[in-house]
Amino acid sequence: MVDKFAMSRHSACRNMRVILVPRSFPSQQNGTCTEGLAALHLLWAVSWAFGPSESLHYGERNIVMATTLTSDRETKKKRIITLVLMAIFLMSASYFLIDQKDETIIVVSFPNGRALEAEVADTPEKLLFGLAFREMLPANSAMIYIFEATGHNHIWTKGYQFPVDMIWVDESHHIVGLKEQVPPCREDVCPQYSSAPDAVRYAIQTEAGFIKREGIEVGQELKYTLRM
Repeated sequence: MVDKFAMSRHSACRNMRVILVPRSFPSQQNGTCTEGLAALHLLWAVSWAFGPSESLHYGERNIVMATTLTSDRETKKKRIITLVLMAIFLMSASYFLIDQKDETIIVVSFPNGRALEAEVADTPEKLLFGLAFREMLPANSAMIYIFEATGHNHIWTKGYQFPVDMIWVDESHHIVGLKEQVPPCREDVCPQYSSAPDAVRYAIQTEAGFIKREGIEVGQELKYTLRM
């Protein structure tokens, strides 16, 4: 005899993607799990990063239920709505509305004397989103990714509004790879760009055309200065 409660629970799970809480979340750079994001932040991030179907598949494998199903259908609906609103609020407060003066800035100096003020991406949120949802990259600015470890790390342009150049830098601050005019991606599944076969600790995203205009080449050494 079929367990009606199990069937009901399975049906509910298919429609409750937004109230699942991941134990950990894979960074888009290196595919390893990164702890530390608030659970509700991840609910929205999983769906955004992998698309609706992929986030459901991810949930089936790696996440556990955050609330106990009850027999009261209306109560469950209210809980779902409340969690969705909380997720949106927390994500907005912690990422999209963050004040620029609180950002960590590293001044990246190139051999030709050119310098860029690079916003540091060193948190799970920033490593995932990068420059997504921004209308433009201000003049003389960039984003520098600081990965957890040296390796074949990945970045992408999911949700970007403009093309970028990518500069791959190793542990000793030497350029080991370049990629120009990388277009934005507005699809559910986006290509990931890596430094392979070279291992890197940093990646820098600049405005498109920067590499060619400034004569940036593999082998050049960069200097980093933390802006106080």
